Amino acid sequence: MERQMPRFVTVFFFLALSGFIILVCNITSLEKLSGQVISTFYQIQNSIHSVFTSPGNLWPLELNHTYCAHFGQVPTVEEANEERYLLNSIAWPGPLVQGLPVELSSDPSKSYFVIQGPAEQHIGGQLEVNVHVQNFLGLPKKHGGDFLIARLHTPELGAGVAGQVQDHHNGNYTVLFPLLWAGVVWVEITMVHPSEAVVVLKRLQEEHYDRVFFKSLFRSGFLSETTVCNLCLPLNHQPLCNYTDPETGEPWYCYKPKMLGCDTRIIHYKGGYKNNLITEYEAKFFKSNVNMKVPIHASGMGNVTVLPAEKGLANFKKNKKTSGFYFHNIWRPLRGTVLQQFNDSSAITRCLRGKIIHMFGDSTVRQWFEYLTTSVPSLKEFNLHSLKKVGPFLAVDSKNNILVSYRCHGPPIRFTSVLSSELHYVANEIDRIKGGPGTVILVSVWSHFSTFPIEVYIRRLRHIRRAVVRLLNREPATLVVIRTANLQKIDPGYSLYNSDWFSLQINAVLCAMFKGLNVQMLDAWEMTLAHHLPHLLHPSPPIIKNMIDLILSNICPVGKKRRS
Repeated sequence: MERQMPRFVTVFFFLALSGFIILVCNITSLEKLSGQVISTFYQIQNSIHSVFTSPGNLWPLELNHTYCAHFGQVPTVEEANEERYLLNSIAWPGPLVQGLPVELSSDPSKSYFVIQGPAEQHIGGQLEVNVHVQNFLGLPKKHGGDFLIARLHTPELGAGVAGQVQDHHNGNYTVLFPLLWAGVVWVEITMVHPSEAVVVLKRLQEEHYDRVFFKSLFRSGFLSETTVCNLCLPLNHQPLCNYTDPETGEPWYCYKPKMLGCDTRIIHYKGGYKNNLITEYEAKFFKSNVNMKVPIHASGMGNVTVLPAEKGLANFKKNKKTSGFYFHNIWRPLRGTVLQQFNDSSAITRCLRGKIIHMFGDSTVRQWFEYLTTSVPSLKEFNLHSLKKVGPFLAVDSKNNILVSYRCHGPPIRFTSVLSSELHYVANEIDRIKGGPGTVILVSVWSHFSTFPIEVYIRRLRHIRRAVVRLLNREPATLVVIRTANLQKIDPGYSLYNSDWFSLQINAVLCAMFKGLNVQMLDAWEMTLAHHLPHLLHPSPPIIKNMIDLILSNICPVGKKRRS
């Protein structure tokens, strides 16, 4: 027995050494092996619907981005500088000290405005109004940042124009109105949000970009699953499906279904709204009829009488900040196109004869498609079996060679349900259009970006702008019309997702990014602010008609012969 022990030890040592060598040889492959095991596990799950699974659109777990703006392509130095400039240009003043008692916040009922100058003024001049904001104790505010809007109007003339608000950062504001028509004009100043509410909106924009969340339906055969999607998602140790657009680099992700593959996504839809976003204290700054879209009243006279223009006074059409005004409920642009009235279907048909009209964006541009197909009986809408209010839509007048189409923009989009195959990015669609004098591109992309950091919107516009520049380089005669954001009805809950303040920021960025390009800007902001009708996300028909008349006036300007 004692003689056999050395041989047993030798054999044991040899086996142990062999095992150790095998372990060392494979230790560098453990990570790969682990990945293969996990991959095999998922392949087994997915084999229910497919023999092969492509892992190419799975996002690696080790990446832990949480800021939406940093997903997608890295901006160039020039783009980064532009973004910095844009962010600085929309920087909003606010209270230096936060968390003070609500009684010290802005109270529109205790605030007031004072009209400067005489009670009689002249067309071509400028009306100056000083606004003094006070708190609930009736004491003057010492800082700026309140979100005010202003309108000058004469109800009996169907006349109105938006005012330009200047914040002096000390609780005082100056509003300037161009005087454009004769008659008694009334000043209307509204506090949309006190400065304390804007602080809350800024925080939500930066910290809660997922307060509107999205979902996708995945289906294969009899199996279906639903997962959460967004521009960026916290990983939470869960694999992601990466649907980043290969052409623009625009990011979009969904959590990977447990049983199905990423290639089985069929439906995109709005999941809902997150609640309990603000504290009980913050909610006091969002109260209807108290401090949200509440009028500020005049101290003294609230109107002036405008007389005909004095000789030698500069023509009001040289006003560079105001887009236009209403008179007899008709929009009158102050620069560029001379507006014409297209009051019947035959006038619209004559203007659109031989034209291809492409509409891209959200439901506020879809309103234009609906207006045209309703107003022009010869425009017959094709049944593309599209989802209602989603599209794509197509209408044709074969006799007059007119084609009008609408397609919604790519995610994020809050429509109830969209086929994932129909989620096309505007930039890509524009790149596929030949263009030319018979082509019109109408774009409205704004409302669905209100819950994201403004950098996300800048990136989307940058891609659209590049595509527009490429289009105009190859076909300079193409008409491109960009629609701005508009004011809308808000309540305490809705304002946390779609406040006019978000739209104001979006508008400033939109106008700055397309400035200097050969495109026509349709100022929906001023067209809704200057009108007497209530603010709505989807403006009322009279405003839509004015928008369509303005577009048609660009398509068929005065002096241009139309085909008979």
